[in-house]
Amino acid sequence: MLSRRLPPHAETNALSRAIIERRASGRPIIDLTESNPTRVGLRYPPDLLRVLASEAALHYEPHPFGLASAREAIARDHGRRGVAIDPGHVILAASTSEAYTWLFKLLCDPGDAVLVPRPSYPLFEHLTALEGVRSVPFSLEYHGRWEIDFGTLEDAPSGARALIIVSPNNPTGSYVSGREAAHLFALCRERGWTLIADEVFADYPLEVDAPFTDLAAHADVLAFSLGGLSKSVGLPQLKLAWLVAGGPPEACVRALAGLELIADSFLSVSTPVQIATSTLLECGAAIRAQVHERVRDNLRLLRELAQAFPACELLRVEGGWSAVIRVPATRTEDQLILGVLEAEGVVVHPGYFFDFSREAFLVMSLLPPTETLREGVLRVLRYVAS
Repeated sequence: MLSRRLPPHAETNALSRAIIERRASGRPIIDLTESNPTRVGLRYPPDLLRVLASEAALHYEPHPFGLASAREAIARDHGRRGVAIDPGHVILAASTSEAYTWLFKLLCDPGDAVLVPRPSYPLFEHLTALEGVRSVPFSLEYHGRWEIDFGTLEDAPSGARALIIVSPNNPTGSYVSGREAAHLFALCRERGWTLIADEVFADYPLEVDAPFTDLAAHADVLAFSLGGLSKSVGLPQLKLAWLVAGGPPEACVRALAGLELIADSFLSVSTPVQIATSTLLECGAAIRAQVHERVRDNLRLLRELAQAFPACELLRVEGGWSAVIRVPATRTEDQLILGVLEAEGVVVHPGYFFDFSREAFLVMSLLPPTETLREGVLRVLRYVAS
């Protein structure tokens, strides 16, 4: 009696069960998967959310794309990265997940395909299935840095309608380079694909200088860049994200007309957060700076710690909040992560959570407090080495 679009939802996985059992027994846990910036000891301005109580929030004047003041603030904020954005090309949504579903509605008929990166965050398969769309993976390969395997893109099925890029990718931390972007634009032009660029972590470059960002602003094909308050200013609880449309003017006009109809059917973004957007972006810069400092410091520490364990390789991290360590495949990733939890009380993600094509990889967040990360990482590396 349930829709066939609902993805399979099997029983809780072994790691989640083990975490629940350990917490129930009162045993401590060092969580190296923590990705919520509100839980890692950052300093938030005490009056930051006061703007949400503005009297103007009592007035409801909905617009499908969101209030003009909020869209103008987002367009201005993009200027930090040296791009000029037309506020008329900014569309507000409650989350990037919602933005994806709107784009799938706009671009795809049931049964069509969208191309998604592998490895990447395990979300696309669910979002596409819920929209009656197929997700078809293309590969990222590590050759000193993570790069797009264009051969897997060129073999894409004829029913593909859109190509999703995450830059920097989660969890590999790889930005799309300018050279790769030019190749992507050419492929999209040739195949008639729309480019969807998830750039929620774009503000956090690490082991790269001057990364190529804001793909929609540079594209000569229909393209959308996605962002949001969750990552850009560390406020996931406020539920505000945005799409920026770019590409040929005629294609943009048609796409924006379709999106207006879709967005008008939901009107999901609350008025208070829209009114507060300009203030949140300005004041949130201090939070972003703290996050950036934290992840830079933690990555530097992780490199130092990993040097003492030559069997483990910390892969290049160009940006974002995560790091990937390649470890000897002497046991399965399940055995490894369950063993390190039981023996050392540390939680890390296995590579297969993110659809890595082979074992063994461990994925950890760079957000935890530095001393927490130090203790947890040392325990993990010692366990692996043993």
